[in-house]
Amino acid sequence: MPFLTEDEPPRGVPLDVIPGVRRLVARNPGVMTYHGTNTYLITHEDGLTILDPGPDDAQHVQDILNAAGDEPIRRILLSHTHHDHRGATAALQAATSAPTYGFFRSASPLFTPDIPLHNGDAPAGLTALHTPGHASDHLAYIWNAPGTGMVLFSADHVMSWSSSIVNPPDGDMQAYYASLNLLLAREDVAYLPGHGPALWQPRDLVAEMLAHRHRREAAILDALRAQSATIPDLAAKLYAKQHPMLKMAAERNVLAHLLKLQIEAMAIENNGLWSAAN
Repeated sequence: MPFLTEDEPPRGVPLDVIPGVRRLVARNPGVMTYHGTNTYLITHEDGLTILDPGPDDAQHVQDILNAAGDEPIRRILLSHTHHDHRGATAALQAATSAPTYGFFRSASPLFTPDIPLHNGDAPAGLTALHTPGHASDHLAYIWNAPGTGMVLFSADHVMSWSSSIVNPPDGDMQAYYASLNLLLAREDVAYLPGHGPALWQPRDLVAEMLAHRHRREAAILDALRAQSATIPDLAAKLYAKQHPMLKMAAERNVLAHLLKLQIEAMAIENNGLWSAAN
């Protein structure tokens, strides 16, 4: 797939992305997070909106406050409640008294938004778009950026540097397919993802991601028609991953595909052994 790469960004330095949006990359690099989680500082007429405060890291919170400078932080938005996006929320709120916003059904017992959002709600001109799959409470945010056009803060649903893990039970492959199709119907000029650089002309990558998932699903079915298999067997056959975390992610993606196929009466499971349905 046509993924992007970038040099490691400077730490503690807000990077201009498009007019009115700066990106601050957290200090949590890794095989699942690339250079780190993107925190976005979005200028609004009454001050700043912070999208995804990032991991629980006091230095990153201070970086956000330093980047804000004299501009008041008016609201804290979450795309979803995975720890690398949510972790700094409490500390940033304690420092700013800004209210938190997130999907009305939080997937984490550690977070309840002050202002719950439903699909279509538009805090500070950022329209919430429910895009479950990677996470049940995942929100992308649509912004009609002055001088740029329709931009989507795509968080972890679509990233420029890698595909996303779909990790059951909160991750759901059927929902992920539906959310990709939802984005394919849109005409956004750019995605600003939760990790990695901005993605311009994003529909090509979205289409390839969906096609890749269909190919993966077909390969799983072909393997099961040949013989029954466990999830680790299928992951080892279909993914060339050596890093332990990536092997785990591959197995969770396989499980997500299998659960989708089971719902669709195309695969069956018996004591951990999966087979193609007759």
